[in-house]
Amino acid sequence: MSGTVLFQAAGDDGVARVLLDHPGKLNAIDIAMWGELQRGFAALQALPVEAAPRAVIVAGAGGQFASGGDIVEFATFRFDETRLHDFHEQIVAPALHAMLACDIPLFAQIDRACIGGGFEIAACCDIRVCGESSRFGAPIAKLGFPMAPGELELLARVAGPAVLREMLLEARLFDAARALQLGLVHSVVADAEVGAQTLLRARHAAALSPQAARINKRTLRQLATGGPTPPERRAHFDYAASAEHREGVTAFIEKRSPRFRP
Repeated sequence: MSGTVLFQAAGDDGVARVLLDHPGKLNAIDIAMWGELQRGFAALQALPVEAAPRAVIVAGAGGQFASGGDIVEFATFRFDETRLHDFHEQIVAPALHAMLACDIPLFAQIDRACIGGGFEIAACCDIRVCGESSRFGAPIAKLGFPMAPGELELLARVAGPAVLREMLLEARLFDAARALQLGLVHSVVADAEVGAQTLLRARHAAALSPQAARINKRTLRQLATGGPTPPERRAHFDYAASAEHREGVTAFIEKRSPRFRP
């Protein structure tokens, strides 16, 4: 039975949800789910700003985030070089890059297993909150294969070379306390509080300026690829005459809370 990725619309708080759900497999990510992730995040990015969520929480169903790829499914394609290449470059990579290209703030609600492909999905989120019993890593050396270059490049954005060597060469899993120490997550809370704390942070971000969030995420992407270029640097300041910019500054001067939401 294939898993599913459910995209739930935002409520009055402006927070939408994306739920990874693969019953009986700890939400292991299969090919169908990778496709749903890519299409869903591309659709979120394509929404007009006024219709888009202000924040998105990515979570797993049943008290687990995601335990990696669907290993049973692996046997159907991993032993053919062309199909293996296409899986990583044409299926997994587009899904992860659709998340990275999304201008909406993304929050990972990490319960327990955050392994392999699940760890990669969490790494595409801007803020990661986990429970005390969470575990992180990619012990794929036990399965006899390395991490694809594009996925390793993605993890290198949140984990340093020394951490990646420990994780991949020793197939080591990190507990929540170690993950926090290494900067893999932003916060560790009691297991029962993960959902509430992630929602609290997402609602806080949703109440801030969507324009500022989108520009900041775009600039961070540019910096990660050696930019911004001179035209991008000039375009950065296009927000000068915007209503949100004026509202934020005016609200501060008038000693009131800004009203960014329509």
